[in-house]
Amino acid sequence: MIDTHELKKRDLYLKKIIAFRDTEPVKVVTGIRRCGKSSLLKLMVQHLKETGVADEQIIEMNFESHEFKKMSADDFYEYVKARVVPGKRMYLFFDELQRIEKWEDTVNSFRVDFNCDIYITGSNAYLLSSEYSTYLSGRCVEIRMLPLSFSEFLYFHDFEVKETKSALGGTRLQAFDRSGERYELREVFDAYMRFGGMPGIADVGLDQEKALVLLDGIYSTVIVRDILEREKRRGQRQITDPVLLRKIILFLADNIGSSVSVSSIGNTLVNEGLLEDGKRKGTPSAHTVQAYVNALLESYFYYDIKRFDIKGKEYLRTLGKYYIVDIGLRNYLLGLRNRDSGHAIENVVYFELLRRGYDVAIGKVDNAEVDFVAVKADDKLYVQVTESMASEDVRRRELAPLQKINDNYEKIVLSLDPGLDASYDGIKSLNLINWLL
Repeated sequence: MIDTHELKKRDLYLKKIIAFRDTEPVKVVTGIRRCGKSSLLKLMVQHLKETGVADEQIIEMNFESHEFKKMSADDFYEYVKARVVPGKRMYLFFDELQRIEKWEDTVNSFRVDFNCDIYITGSNAYLLSSEYSTYLSGRCVEIRMLPLSFSEFLYFHDFEVKETKSALGGTRLQAFDRSGERYELREVFDAYMRFGGMPGIADVGLDQEKALVLLDGIYSTVIVRDILEREKRRGQRQITDPVLLRKIILFLADNIGSSVSVSSIGNTLVNEGLLEDGKRKGTPSAHTVQAYVNALLESYFYYDIKRFDIKGKEYLRTLGKYYIVDIGLRNYLLGLRNRDSGHAIENVVYFELLRRGYDVAIGKVDNAEVDFVAVKADDKLYVQVTESMASEDVRRRELAPLQKINDNYEKIVLSLDPGLDASYDGIKSLNLINWLL
C-alpha cells in the first residue's frame, strides 16, 4: 500500500470526482495504466475520511492484487456483502475491475441491494463499451484521466515557478527546485518533452535509464494485459500477433500528428518490408489493421482525432490523425531524437486541450488546415502550433488558415518562440510554455 501522506494531489480530477460524491451514478475513472487512477481513488478515500466517514464504511479492492485474482462475480458479491455495515452508507472502491467477468451484474446488484456510493477504475475503454454500458446506461459517469500536464509535472518533480527580475528591470518566470537551484522554464519544459508525464517518473527522478525501465514496464503491461490477453469478446477480432502489433505501434509513434489511414499503415509496413518475415506474404487486411488500431485506442495508448470542415460545419470522414498519450512513451519507443519536435509539441497541446475540457478536432478551411478546433459549451478556440514564429514565412503559413475564418471566436498561435508581435490581425501569438502554465 502507498503511504497516503505521500500522495501528490491531482486536483483537476479529485475535484471532478468529489463533485459526484453521493450521487446515483457509478463513478468510472478511465485512462492508460499507471497514469494515476489508483492514487486518485486513494485520494478520494483520504477525502472521505477527512470529512468524517468511518473506516468501516469504506471497502477497497484492487483486482490486480493476488488476493482477488481468482474471484468470480459471485465471490465478489459475497466479499462485499460480508463487509457492509447495516444502516450505514458504504463507499466501494474497485480498482482494475475489468479483470472480473460479469462485473457489471455484480455492481448493479450493489446499487440495488445496498446503500452505497461506487467508484471504479479501468485501463480499457471496453469497460464502458456497448455491451456494458447497456447495464449502466445513464448510471455511470466517466472521469478520463491523463498523464501529468506540464504544470503537474513541475509540482510532482518539486519545481516551483517564481517571477524573477532581469538585469534590465523586466520580470520573467523561472523554476526553482527544492534546494533553491534555479532553472530556465525552457530547460524544465525540455525535460518534460523528454521524460513525459507518467507520475511514476517522479519516484525514480529525472534519470534516463530508470525512466526507460519504468516506461518499458508500462508499455509491456499495456500490450500484454490490455491488448494481447484481453478476453475473447463478442464480435471482437483477437489480437494475436505481437510482431504486427509492435510494428503498428511504432508506425503510429513515428507519425503522430500526420494524416494517416488504415490502408496507408498496411501499405507502408509492406513497402518497408516490415511485414515480410518469412511467414507473411502480402498486406494484412484493412480489417486486421483496424482491429489492432482499435485495441490501441481502447487501451488509451493512442487517441484519434477527426477532421471538421469549419465552413461546411460538419465532420469529415477523410483521414484523421493519432496522438500518443504520453510523449515519454514515444521517446521510449523511437529513441531520443530531435527530429519532428513540431509534432511532439502539437501532441502536448492536444492533450492539454482535452484536460481543459474541450472537444477537439482538426479544422479544415478550404484547402488549409487549422491544427485544432477546440469546443466546449459555448466557447470555441482555434489553435495553431509551431516551434517558432520568428520567420516571416512561418508566420504567413501559420496565420493564413486562421485568417480565413470569419467568426469572432479566439484564434491563437502557440510556439516556443512567439516572435516580437503579441498579435497579428487579432490572432494572438502566445508563448507555449506560459500557456501550458
